[in-house]
Amino acid sequence: MTAAQPNSERRPIQRYLEHSRGGPTALRIVLGTQLRKLREASGISTKVAADTIRGSHAKISRLELGRVGFKERDVADLLTLYGITDPDERADFLALARQATAPGWWHQYSDILAPWFETHLGLEEAASVIRTFENQFVPGLLQTEAYARAVTQLGHPRATATEVERRVSLRLARQELLHREDPPRLWIVLDEAVLRRPVGGPEVMRAQLHHLIEMTQLPHITLQIAPFSLGGVAAAGGPVTILRFLEPDLPDVVYLEQLTSALYLDKRDDVDNYLSVMDRLSAEADRPVATLPFLVKMLDELDARQS
Repeated sequence: MTAAQPNSERRPIQRYLEHSRGGPTALRIVLGTQLRKLREASGISTKVAADTIRGSHAKISRLELGRVGFKERDVADLLTLYGITDPDERADFLALARQATAPGWWHQYSDILAPWFETHLGLEEAASVIRTFENQFVPGLLQTEAYARAVTQLGHPRATATEVERRVSLRLARQELLHREDPPRLWIVLDEAVLRRPVGGPEVMRAQLHHLIEMTQLPHITLQIAPFSLGGVAAAGGPVTILRFLEPDLPDVVYLEQLTSALYLDKRDDVDNYLSVMDRLSAEADRPVATLPFLVKMLDELDARQS
């Protein structure tokens, strides 16, 4: 019987085929990174690579960044160009290319899903740690159905009732990752203003506060409140999400969402700057043990105003 190959000798793509996590978005980034490493190790320019697959420099850049899907023919041609002739190794790359082009679970929402947000869903699905600062609304991963509906109506005032419900359904489907066997660690710093803002009215906020209390009892969820007395909250500038991954070929990503678009930052200096801001917010915000009493107090205040 042949002994199994030690991890250090295994083909680099095997671990992703055997333990893929996060769907096609993460796999595209992995595959693109591996192909870039092969190209650079071979001393081949992006122009030569682009000519080989009958494309442009921009296409090679998008492929290596994992921004677009891969055609198996293009991957095979690039492997040949980079001198990868071992049949098993080539088969691994082509298998990963097939997995990377498979539709994610969110494909069923393609009628209301913007391409820039589809990338976020894929990265969110693959992340091992999700850190968020929010100063406008409760983060989507912790919203109740009624709160999500109210936020959706604010952000899409011209949407039909059917479209609103589709968007709410998508948001609730995202939350399923928090209840899987290997959920990511979710660490949120929430501006007090978010909880004071009566989105959807008192009853919606009451249910939302109860939901936050319930969710923060889960061991993989940490919620901190940044009170009004913390003057440095504005340093973050707006909502920020930082996603971290277990896979070595997936760099940390900073996600900055805007009304109709988003920025994805993965350059080390950019990520380090936002990590510094997030670390400072976490250090200066109320400690996690203070969150439950804070939420209970807010519920009591809400009940007192309604009585």
